[in-house]
Amino acid sequence: MKIVIQRVKYAQVKVDDQITGQIDCGLLIYLGIAKGDTVQQADFMADKIANLRIFADENDKMNRSLLDVGGSVLLVSQFTLYGDCRKGRRPGFDLAADPATAEKLYLYLGEKLAKNNINTQYGKFAANMQVTSLNDGPVTFILEV
Repeated sequence: MKIVIQRVKYAQVKVDDQITGQIDCGLLIYLGIAKGDTVQQADFMADKIANLRIFADENDKMNRSLLDVGGSVLLVSQFTLYGDCRKGRRPGFDLAADPATAEKLYLYLGEKLAKNNINTQYGKFAANMQVTSLNDGPVTFILEV
């Protein structure tokens, strides 16, 4: 499981000119699911995302979590995080999970975040999405299990 987290002031996903998810202050999360990824890894990642201290406190130090600031999540599936570009000129995706498995873990991770009282919005799985965001910082982290 590979996750790219961007702290944002605003983020939105559109599919066919229809908004599928939109947040204000919070995290834009791109999620890649690999073959062999598990529910236990998703549980770990949900806890990490909710409690990762990457928001500024009153002293402008990264000392507050998503839960502390009442932030939201916009969760976007992105199998291309497992694109292998080492050989040739076309990425290979042999490491990415099959779509059915990936979608289940994608939705599971979102549900785990929502159960922590985090407003969780979604892109549309396996769709061509247009993502718009206003990065805050910019602050970007990569999490991998």
